[in-house]
Amino acid sequence: MASPLTPTSARSRGRRRRWTAVLGATVLVAGAAGALAAPAGALTAASTPVDFLTRCVPPPIAGIPPIEGTTTAEITVDKATPKVGDTVTVTYTVTKPAASNPVDISLPADIMTPTGKVALGGAQSGEITVTGPKKNPPVPGKGAFPPFSMTGTFTVTAPGSITLSPGDYNIHTSYIMELDTPCTVKNPPAPVSETVVAADQPGANERALQLATASGAPGARVTVTGSKFTPLAEVTVAGRAGAAQTADTMTVTTDDTGGFTARLKVSDKATTGVVAYEGASWNPDKGAGPAAYTVVDDTPQPPDSQKLTASVTAGELSMSQAGDTVQMTAVDFGQGGASTGDLRTVTVKDFRGGPAGWSLTGKVTDFTGTAGSLGADKLSWTPACTTKQGSPSVCAPGSAGTVGSGGATLASTPNATLTGGEFTIDAKVSLDVPAFTAPGTYAGVLTLTLT
Repeated sequence: MASPLTPTSARSRGRRRRWTAVLGATVLVAGAAGALAAPAGALTAASTPVDFLTRCVPPPIAGIPPIEGTTTAEITVDKATPKVGDTVTVTYTVTKPAASNPVDISLPADIMTPTGKVALGGAQSGEITVTGPKKNPPVPGKGAFPPFSMTGTFTVTAPGSITLSPGDYNIHTSYIMELDTPCTVKNPPAPVSETVVAADQPGANERALQLATASGAPGARVTVTGSKFTPLAEVTVAGRAGAAQTADTMTVTTDDTGGFTARLKVSDKATTGVVAYEGASWNPDKGAGPAAYTVVDDTPQPPDSQKLTASVTAGELSMSQAGDTVQMTAVDFGQGGASTGDLRTVTVKDFRGGPAGWSLTGKVTDFTGTAGSLGADKLSWTPACTTKQGSPSVCAPGSAGTVGSGGATLASTPNATLTGGEFTIDAKVSLDVPAFTAPGTYAGVLTLTLT
């Protein structure tokens, strides 16, 4: 799998930076010289075939009463761990219909069109309409209907476990005349055949604030400008002494664009930064900052003395990477498994010298190729992070698990009284490749964001 990791921007100190990584899977097919195979679409997660009682009503022309029997069916999905807002493709396969050809006349091939419903339960309720192609083998007179599959989609609207159960289905035949054989579940809902676990779609916190000056005498006012907060919301602007909030606070209301301007009086000499947040207390998900601020001690000097002043100039928060290509291991067609590789080492330098930590996150697109695609949720990583000796901050690796289109944390450092240092971040990456995937080369785009 090849992955160019290329910086796309370099911004001023403390602002967001983005680097992108293109990941391409390459899998050699055993026994096919020169052929390549790789993940196609995200394939079905493990599911359970279920049996349920069904009442099927033959067409009136058949002259026979309703048929009560057992249907065997299975539900599969293309995304077993979607996020809220994702579209999930559902396949309802009836492996053993309860109904059969109700007439003595043999039915030719490709005259049956199935339709049906899939019932949702758990975290999300409702029904999915599914349809199948007009395709079937010949059916002898009074013979059993063959297996068939129907597909449909639904959009995930709530996090949690969502169950999928087979629902009613109908077999429409188009031969000599148009006939329907509807089959209903006798004791709905039918047993659960598949369960997906949906996660919240994380929304990026784009709130930001800027200070007109970086220092001032005790009691001086600093102009604080905020942007991308919730429109017409109450926002607290406060001084920070390391991780603690000082008594220097004020409340403002944002305008209809989510912006505000405040004049905060800062008196506490221990102040190291200024924050702004929505709600009753500091919340990094609904706040911005801290922006570095220093209270200049203006205590009068004693007579016959000299005040010696030295300064340390703050630098930037920056990121670089060791190369732009990640070659992942081959996976054999027919066997599948994990296509693995090592993310190119990322180096983060935090020379701001303030109280703010940083977070490095990543998100990936679906892996696409000429023969199909594989969902972003098939890529996982195991991060690792090393802190250079002497650095004030300590780097923490993100949790091992799925990267996905919603994103995950690669590494971070916490807010503190004084932060900074140099850090190297690595990760083992793994792409889950289904066993039978069409030959070809597949690639996705991994975007790393440092904030």
